[in-house]
Amino acid sequence: MGALVVMGVSGCGKSSVASAVASALHWPLIEGDGFHSAANRAKMHAGIPLDDDDRYGWLVALGEQLQSHPAGAVLSCSALKRRYRDQLRQASPGLRFAFLELDEAAALQRVSQRPGHFFPASVVASQFEALEPPTGETGVLPLDALLPVDELCRRVVAWMQAAPAAP
Repeated sequence: MGALVVMGVSGCGKSSVASAVASALHWPLIEGDGFHSAANRAKMHAGIPLDDDDRYGWLVALGEQLQSHPAGAVLSCSALKRRYRDQLRQASPGLRFAFLELDEAAALQRVSQRPGHFFPASVVASQFEALEPPTGETGVLPLDALLPVDELCRRVVAWMQAAPAAP
């Protein structure tokens, strides 16, 4: 069945949906935020957006995590740019993406309601500036992030079980 990345901007519900899908598929969950370096976390906490150089080592680590679960895993990862997704695809052939689409106002509202999270609301705009939606890419399921988590989980699991992994 392959592996899955639940992707989108901060506040779209990646962690919640990825956790639900991992549980439903009986696959390990890889929480992408847990693999940021201390320097990346400090930068984001200070309200400074990460750049491509900051994300490179993080994506390498996430690719290694996917490779360590050949029977399948669910990764929560923003995967904002095509080159980031392609880097993960190289690490895990057949990788698929569930893209949680959310507008900037809703993302800002959701992130503002997460007290104590290392990612401040002030960095939300940078996520939308960096976002290259995966429109037209193979192996992508676009979803409305405002749907309930259980409905998103149901749709993702049905898609994963019905569709063969991309080559």
